[in-house]
Amino acid sequence: MKQRCWAGLAAAFGGISAAWGATPIVAPATDLEDVVVTATRTPQPVADTLAAATVITRADIERTQAQSLAELLDDTPSLSIANNGGPGKATSIHLRGTGGNQVLVLVDGVRWGSATTGQAAIQDFPVSQIQRIEIVRGPRSSLYGADAVGGVIQIFTRDGSGAAGQGPTPYFSVTGGTYDTWKGQAGVSGATRRAHYNFSVSGATTGGFNACTGRPFGSPAGGAGCYAEQPDDDGYDRVDGSANVGYRFDNGWSVGGHYLRADGDTEYDGTITNRSHSVQEIYGVRVAALLTDFWDATLSLSRSRDLATNYLDGDTVSRFDTRRDSVSWQNDFVLAERQTATLGVDYRQDQVTSSADYKENKRDNTGVFGEYQGRFGAHEVDLAVRGDDNQAYGDHATGSITYGYHLTPTYTLTASYGNAFTAPTFNDLYYPDTPGFPPASNPDLKPEKSRTGEIGVKATPGWGHWSVYAYQTDIDDEITLDANFTPRNVDSARIRGVEGEATAYLGRWRIGAAADWLDAENRGSGANHGNDLARRPAYSASLEVDRDLFARFSAGASAKLVGARYNDLANTDELGGYALFGLRGEMRVTDAWKIQAKLENLFDRDYQTVDFYNQPGRAFYLTVRYAPGNL
Repeated sequence: MKQRCWAGLAAAFGGISAAWGATPIVAPATDLEDVVVTATRTPQPVADTLAAATVITRADIERTQAQSLAELLDDTPSLSIANNGGPGKATSIHLRGTGGNQVLVLVDGVRWGSATTGQAAIQDFPVSQIQRIEIVRGPRSSLYGADAVGGVIQIFTRDGSGAAGQGPTPYFSVTGGTYDTWKGQAGVSGATRRAHYNFSVSGATTGGFNACTGRPFGSPAGGAGCYAEQPDDDGYDRVDGSANVGYRFDNGWSVGGHYLRADGDTEYDGTITNRSHSVQEIYGVRVAALLTDFWDATLSLSRSRDLATNYLDGDTVSRFDTRRDSVSWQNDFVLAERQTATLGVDYRQDQVTSSADYKENKRDNTGVFGEYQGRFGAHEVDLAVRGDDNQAYGDHATGSITYGYHLTPTYTLTASYGNAFTAPTFNDLYYPDTPGFPPASNPDLKPEKSRTGEIGVKATPGWGHWSVYAYQTDIDDEITLDANFTPRNVDSARIRGVEGEATAYLGRWRIGAAADWLDAENRGSGANHGNDLARRPAYSASLEVDRDLFARFSAGASAKLVGARYNDLANTDELGGYALFGLRGEMRVTDAWKIQAKLENLFDRDYQTVDFYNQPGRAFYLTVRYAPGNL
């Protein structure tokens, strides 16, 4: 594999003469006043939303020194990660016990993921290009359509809006660390009263470690894992870039555009394929119009692309290219004080070009949605309904209702109920059959259907914020493989859980904690009835503590506890629980220059999130960062 690295720094430290004074940690003004868009498709303060929502900001990304998107998401309550052997390897998200294809991922409002597998390749998304992430837990099909069963994760790329009043301002960072890891980024941001922009390029390379300790076909204990014994280091390279621009006119109208591309190359162990080249591409344009003093309209056009080319020892084996084109028209109306309505239409066309001869390679979906939000004194209500018409599986209607009661300006009680659905993938419906074997796909599949009820309490006291939610999700017509490995609508599941999170700012201390308990049970009629769903840990908890020390130094520590889980539906293969600990530190040389250090997996714990696939041991990373202002 071709290795890329950056030697040295792009600029030398110079003119470092700023005063070295300490600044106590306080709750940022934006922490509780930050705006969340994903929960209702309209902006609202995080503290006011009735949804179970977590926001990760650019400041959080730099404070935690996260090395991947999976690591960044992993401390979210009720979210777990299953990774096949390190950076760049296949990674799945489980949110509130739902599967990777039951979680909708958006990037700058654009649906992102493969139409063949139904999942987003989060292992290939560059952390360096992220401005913020919104994670909304609970069903959202009544606003977004298919796949928003466990929730919605929306990633916003860097757009320069934090550089208000600044002209073109460069920023860059360089990171080096364990496993021959090197990362680098360079960009420029700026913003005026009317415009904002950001342009950035970055790259990463790592030698990796042995991804899999699988057993080959014919071994005495039987084949397992990656069905190969290839004890070598499996590396990963990625090059990426993004652009984001926006302009607001005097009449209140605005236009904007965004583009992101990430090219990855990863090695892994296997006998069918052992290397993959991937391309993730997401771009779109948007026009927002203030038509009257009570009516805003937004028109968006976008495309996302997921390309995977797979190789075995250098020879091309397969190629899958997914393209999703979307048009969205949304209208927001102010009906009265604290009462709004939203009406809109989404159109999407999915298309697959592949070395495999799919029975169908294109399908269209049209969705019409409406929402009402109102507050009457201490009472608040959110109603949403949507109808989807899909060329492959027909009509599907979804709805949700959320009620909030504000006990005081600090404490709010919530209750909600909603249904959602998961669309069959192109692999489920149209994958080509092999002569002499049972069908590999099933064009008669129906969407998976779910119902979720939730109650919660949230609070925003002066020291920070906290929330606790309890929920139950029932899923019917789950798609599973029968004895002939043909997909069928035969399974069902019941998922119960409790989750909580809190953040406190106490003087120079910042303390963040999250925990969840999960009971994800197979309710199908087969031999696995009553078993746990695969790869869902029964519980997890995390703790992060940060403190400003003397002068311009700060330090932090993290702890993560994850319970046991089963790797298989039969519950015969258990993956043990584990505890991970980490340390980090930062020296602010000037207001623009930082030196950061991070030690992960402090006690070098061996653990796996997918059986036979290894995870990183103890690792150290050192970063030099130049970021003036609020970049």
